[in-house]
Formats: sequence, C-alpha cells, structure tokens
Amino acid sequence: MDMNLLRGILTAVLLVLFIGLVLWAYSKKRKSVFDEASQLPFVGDEHSDRIVVSKDNNSDTAEKH
Repeated sequence: MDMNLLRGILTAVLLVLFIGLVLWAYSKKRKSVFDEASQLPFVGDEHSDRIVVSKDNNSDTAEKH
C-alpha cells in the first residue's frame, strides 16, 4: 500500500466523522440536553443580581434576587 493512499483513506474517514459530529451536535434530539448544559454556570450562583420573572399565571411580577 502506498502512503498517499493511506493518507487519502484517513482524510475520508476523518471527514465522515466530522460530518457525523456536526449532525449530532445540531440534531433536535440534543437541543434540550445542550440547553440544560448551557445553564450550568449559573446554578448555585449565590451573589446573583439578576431579575427573575415569575411564571405565575395570576401575576406578572418580577423579583430581584
């Protein structure tokens, strides 16, 4: 086997793996998992000055935490 043939095969395999990874990352089945993971830096934030809007159906009030 020629070395250039091996390099070509390796390039094709890596291209297929890359395309598979991109399809996996952007699939709709993974969206909820990635949305949850994106909020991890804010979990347990004790010194938060953000405003939390209540999702209560009776009122549309905002509380400062």
